[in-house]
Amino acid sequence: MATADETRDGVSLTNLDQPLFDGAGATKRDLVDYLDAVHERILPELRDRPLSVVRVRPGQDPFMQKNLPKYTPDWVRRTSVWAEASRRRISYALCDDRRTLLWFANQRAVEYHATLGLAGRPEHPTHLVLDLDPPPGDSFGAAVRAALLVRQALADVGLAGAVKTSGAKGVHVIVPVDAGTTAEEAAAATRAIAVHAERLDPALATTAFIVEDRGGRVFVDSTRAYGATVVAAYSPRIRPGTPVSYPVGWDDLESVTPADFTVRTVPALVAERDPWAAALPAPQRLPDDLVAEGRAIPVARVQAMHEGKRRAKARREAG
Repeated sequence: MATADETRDGVSLTNLDQPLFDGAGATKRDLVDYLDAVHERILPELRDRPLSVVRVRPGQDPFMQKNLPKYTPDWVRRTSVWAEASRRRISYALCDDRRTLLWFANQRAVEYHATLGLAGRPEHPTHLVLDLDPPPGDSFGAAVRAALLVRQALADVGLAGAVKTSGAKGVHVIVPVDAGTTAEEAAAATRAIAVHAERLDPALATTAFIVEDRGGRVFVDSTRAYGATVVAAYSPRIRPGTPVSYPVGWDDLESVTPADFTVRTVPALVAERDPWAAALPAPQRLPDDLVAEGRAIPVARVQAMHEGKRRAKARREAG
């Protein structure tokens, strides 16, 4: 019988029989075993990208870790990034190999959120992200229908994307773009695609950033740009049952649920093939007219901030 401590690839693994988190239905050993089993699948998604992880310690709320702690081993690769919000440099990990991934697993890092651009090239994202965020409740089916709108919006402008569950309640559509694409161009194109999807079925989809304005519709989030991150394909999530963000073929999307893909079920699904690598289209050049259209669309987060201030002022004056 295995002990609660062991060593793999030179990494000491401890307290492996502890529950991972409340409702996980898994232990720390299950997390380590899962990440080890899928390391050849998840590492290509993480390699050379500044990494943020969500860790969960016993008895504590989950927290996102960007800056590497001082006790991080010297062999963990890292990159320094200036954070405008906090006005400081942050030392991000680059999770490039099995050893680093196992070290993170031992730190109880459950979720793996990678940047859209590679280290040293943050101004050139490798892909666009359309995040389909359904309203509260059992609404994954609505997110799926909205993802199909995004697929149609992409096809209408000559682009293609791949789709994966977020591992929570939503869906991510990923659109690989060519190496010369700038962050500004990617952000503009993402806004335009979101608006195109909304126009296809405004009763289902919305680009309204303010929650109270969504009216029970699926939010087509176009704000993943510049320094944003997205949870990697094959990353576990801190949700009941420990589901995994998992690639799904477009033709299969309406017949799956997020609970189908967990740290227990996914290793067998990817043992012989990498469905995400197979699903991703080749990098594409963004159409000039799509980028131009997007430049004329306000940034949702900024627009919402101004609208929030306007509404607060109106309430004060009314009161």
